[in-house]
Amino acid sequence: MRKLLHSEISGLRLNPDDPALSERHPVTLILHNIRSLYNVGSIFRTADSALLKEVVLCGFTPHPPRKEIDKTALGATQTVPWRYFHKIEDAINTLKSESNKILALEITDEQRNYQSITTGEFPLCLVLGNELTGIDDDVLALCDGSIEIPMYGTKHSLNVAVAAGIAAYELVSVWRGSYKD
Repeated sequence: MRKLLHSEISGLRLNPDDPALSERHPVTLILHNIRSLYNVGSIFRTADSALLKEVVLCGFTPHPPRKEIDKTALGATQTVPWRYFHKIEDAINTLKSESNKILALEITDEQRNYQSITTGEFPLCLVLGNELTGIDDDVLALCDGSIEIPMYGTKHSLNVAVAAGIAAYELVSVWRGSYKD
């Protein structure tokens, strides 16, 4: 075993002009009131690696172009479609009108494990909330449901970018499991 060289890895990946980029997985991440530019950049990079449909930025979530976002996104702001809405209500209404199911990634009184998603729920959008306060109740009321990642230790939550990565890859796994290449 040996670690692959950058040139070898590049040969295995899509390039920005590849038509396969138009066949994205039907998952959108909605970032609402995320404060950290580095978390936003990290989520963009995850969205690129998982070939997600898009990232929607809302509220005071910083959006490109910003050097702090670019530092962690490593160019993903150029390869992942994104849009910005000042009001999350407008974003959710627009995405619902585009036939998306809206799920919050939040700990709620309707506990549903993130691994319980089925293919019939796609296309779907996952709402990610503020690093300190999570998703407000008025935003939860606009969602079609919520999912959560189980916590087995003493802490009750993960960093938003880490949680986004875990959930995104689970959703892609569900989608690809039924719709193999």
